[in-house]
Amino acid sequence: MAQAQPSLVILVRHGEKQPTPANDPSLSEAGVARADALEKALAGATPGTIVVTATKRTQETAAAVVKRTGITPTVIALSGAHVKSVADAVMKASGVVLVVGHSNTVPAIVNALGGPKLPDLCDASYATMFVFQPARDGRAAQLVTSSYGTPDAPGASTCAPPSR
Repeated sequence: MAQAQPSLVILVRHGEKQPTPANDPSLSEAGVARADALEKALAGATPGTIVVTATKRTQETAAAVVKRTGITPTVIALSGAHVKSVADAVMKASGVVLVVGHSNTVPAIVNALGGPKLPDLCDASYATMFVFQPARDGRAAQLVTSSYGTPDAPGASTCAPPSR
């Protein structure tokens, strides 16, 4: 019997966040608009698994997709083994998987799934969407980098030290 494996993994950073509280802010108005844009972007690729962290901003980013699909998100703690735990959960899923993470975790998760090593996303970068197809049946893994929602501001891809 073949082991379960996702056919497609869509990875995004959480939407824009409020400045406070620093430890677990909610989404800002722009972040709520981005979450709505994510739901529209995924209208043709309904996820059967949604992975988020325990932070409000990742859960709120996935909320419109959760509401439409009725899928209960898998919440994975931001611990030292976070990237591996997310990759393990993704690779046990089948069909389309949505992962909502952070500027410093999304690229590492792509790599842990068998994709290329990517730099962390810049702190001002929120529009990037990674569409990853894991290696399967002799085919190499494929990664498409795209964007969704309102484009990032000019210079958003020039990094200062990132925050989660």
